[in-house]
Amino acid sequence: MKKIGRLHVITDTTIQSRFTHAELAKMAIEGGADTIQFRQKEGSTRELVESAQAVQAVCAEHGVSLIVNDRADIALAVGGAGAHFGQDDLPITAGRRILPPEMTIGASARTEEKILEAISAGADYIGFGPIYQTSSKPDAELPKGLQALRRMSEIAQCPVIAIGGITADTAYEVIRAGAHGIAVISAVCGQADPVAATRHLCDEIQRA
Repeated sequence: MKKIGRLHVITDTTIQSRFTHAELAKMAIEGGADTIQFRQKEGSTRELVESAQAVQAVCAEHGVSLIVNDRADIALAVGGAGAHFGQDDLPITAGRRILPPEMTIGASARTEEKILEAISAGADYIGFGPIYQTSSKPDAELPKGLQALRRMSEIAQCPVIAIGGITADTAYEVIRAGAHGIAVISAVCGQADPVAATRHLCDEIQRA
């Protein structure tokens, strides 16, 4: 089984404009994040590759995994550790054909059926959420809550990364509910001090 990180920081330049993706990655890694997820919806493929390359350079320097959201081609192009696909993105089976077997594939899944489908198709970990109300994705569904997370973590039989509205105040209970790890955006990117915010999240994960 591939090693899946416990704190995935998703870099974001839409909820904030102070820092680039690479700058956010560097601060998150300094705070203890073991996985960086690069997510950028806007821009040409060339622009996305350039941004992702800058993030990968930071990750490689510190031995941290880079997961590229939605784009298997960019993950391959920059030498990332893998790719993460949402339910409306490239099918997991197609992603697995594109990416070499050593690369990690994550899949967002919101129901028991979708979780089992994703694992059968070759996903190495499941992203499940939103656990709480979130402002990072305006189109997010209603919160799933800890009880659903506990149930899905039991079903998955692979690492489950919880996402959606998770903060340093709730990270402990999320891990205790069965999540292998958490993925955050606002809890790091939207904070005054991303390094300190990441460190606080790491402390709560370790405490659980």
